[in-house]
Amino acid sequence: MKHITFFALLLVCISCSSKKDAHTQSNIDAVISTFQHAASISNPADKEARVDAIWDSLTINNLIPVTQDSTVLFLYRGNVESVSWNGDFNSWSGDTRFRNKGSNIIGTNIWFLRQSFPSNARLDYKITINDENWIIDPANPYQQWSGFGPNSELRMPDWKEESLTKPMEESPKGSLSAHKFLNSKSLGYKIQYRVYTPAGYDKFQNLPVLYTTDGQEYSDQQLGAVPTVLDNLIHLQRIEPVLVVFVEPLNPDNTDENRRMDEMGMNEDFLTFFAEELIPDIEKGYKVNPTKENRVILGTSLGGLNAAYFAFSRPDLFDGAAIQAPAFWYREGIYDLVKDAKESPSTIYMSVGTFGDNTDDARLMKRLFNQEGIKFSYLEVNEGHSWGAWRAQIDDILINFFGNRTN
Repeated sequence: MKHITFFALLLVCISCSSKKDAHTQSNIDAVISTFQHAASISNPADKEARVDAIWDSLTINNLIPVTQDSTVLFLYRGNVESVSWNGDFNSWSGDTRFRNKGSNIIGTNIWFLRQSFPSNARLDYKITINDENWIIDPANPYQQWSGFGPNSELRMPDWKEESLTKPMEESPKGSLSAHKFLNSKSLGYKIQYRVYTPAGYDKFQNLPVLYTTDGQEYSDQQLGAVPTVLDNLIHLQRIEPVLVVFVEPLNPDNTDENRRMDEMGMNEDFLTFFAEELIPDIEKGYKVNPTKENRVILGTSLGGLNAAYFAFSRPDLFDGAAIQAPAFWYREGIYDLVKDAKESPSTIYMSVGTFGDNTDDARLMKRLFNQEGIKFSYLEVNEGHSWGAWRAQIDDILINFFGNRTN
């Protein structure tokens, strides 16, 4: 009975905030001291039972990592020589200034790392065992997929999940086509893409069009979830129905070959492919509005660079650019292109994370936009270079460009 009472009190302690009483021991300190207390038990069997009970109380209630206000306690249990945590917060081990090494609670196989982040942060991470084995956090049920598979997800207390990325049962579902192919004369090879058409497509005319690069990821429910967000927003009448073209950089004959480094690096041939081949093909085959005011280009990272390049090179082609986490460092000539442009797209959305992202690039472009008197929307989030951040912005992007003006 004493053990039940003790662990019930522990759960109360680690589940409640100490904001109301600054003198109350913090949840983080309580967890550490509870493990330390268990470590002091002399009888090995009793000690193991106590550690088991504490660990189970945390994992069953999905409390690892333990978070409170702006503090996080990463935890790992295992008989290993060393434990560290790598993720967005240290550029996946690239930023050696970040203290990422775990400490062992002597007498147990519990390892911990205490750190501070903004209370609304959401960050991807992995645990590194013995400086070589990178693993998903086995005690954390939350994961975020990347283009290279899943990562564990740190959700700080004030971070809110975007509900529109999840399918709503009542939302009529649009259609995502099978792969279509174009043998590009401009590029000298075959391009594959897919097309989203909204529910009830047959009754529509003159639909606006969103073109995305990295289409295989923007269309994936675990990554960009764009079709789901479209279905929900159209159903809620928050945006007009939209047609989306998901252009993929993968070689159709060998999908392990990704051409994005070439295609999205201010590639004039890639722009010509859009202007002279892809857009005419879409406008011939679908009921879309063929004016620049009804075309938007969207991309992230190198795709963000590409979106800016397309829109400022051909504002007659794209009147809107959605630029996520832009890798402007890859082609710094983009700044001169913007500076020298005689015309700019009328609607620009740019976003970036503050952890391990292209933050400096985006801020430099933001200053340039301001200097040149270019109108734009700008967002910084306490997240990393991650689909978790980009997916959560899709609703804002769609509303920004295609918002239902009758509501």
